Amino acid sequence: MNICSGMWLITRGCEIMLEFKNVSFKYEEDPDFIIKNLNFNVDKGEFISIVGPSGCGKSTVFRLICKLEKAFEGDIILKDKNINDLKGYIGYMPQNDLLIPWRTILQNVYLPLEVKGENLKEAQVQAEKMLKNFGLEKYKNKYPKDLSGGMRQRASFARTLLTGAEVLLLDEPFSALDAITRVSMQEWLIDKWLALDKTILFITHDVEEALFLSTKIFVTSETPIRKFKEIEVPLNYPRTRSMIDTTPILKVKEELIKELKRGVKL
Repeated sequence: MNICSGMWLITRGCEIMLEFKNVSFKYEEDPDFIIKNLNFNVDKGEFISIVGPSGCGKSTVFRLICKLEKAFEGDIILKDKNINDLKGYIGYMPQNDLLIPWRTILQNVYLPLEVKGENLKEAQVQAEKMLKNFGLEKYKNKYPKDLSGGMRQRASFARTLLTGAEVLLLDEPFSALDAITRVSMQEWLIDKWLALDKTILFITHDVEEALFLSTKIFVTSETPIRKFKEIEVPLNYPRTRSMIDTTPILKVKEELIKELKRGVKL
């Protein structure tokens, strides 16, 4: 195994996958910036969690990467190319699964391939393979209303993967789930990430979730976001729950909470 950063032991390279270069953003009607001269890098294959107070602009970072918003100034680079010159380069999974209620699970999962204009039979074959890999093959002809919250999120993640994107943006995907399902989904997500050649950015308000999942945590406690404090998670993979109760991780947790409290306004 290669060491790319700190204790991150993954058989993946250290090339930069995503880069923000002096990126600033504000809404036209608002005089105040949400993001100001932000710089950061994400290496290929990393699992980065972004944590910060509600409303600080974390989701805006995702919206900029997806080109749902346009940077006021600066550049966003994906594998040495400006995102303004790219299409279909990002897979995005929001907090709500956004499965289309009148489509079956199979039809929902192959939607990205259908939108691309790929052969429908081939798209169905790819989607069926993905559902089997995710333990959902028995539910392919069911509708979203027939599935549990955890199953719907797995289907949503399968659909995100079928975009073919190397970078996946997961915006609080487990926050609406009950505690037990959430823990199971976290463990499931790590297993899938370890098996995939993907780079993940993950927004969460849950410090323990960030510690359990991530190679590195980006913390912000200010608005506008001018920088992320980058905190390495000194844990190898695979991980167990007991690992986050060890002294080194409890110290990291204390550091994270202290940093986050700086941005909380009561």
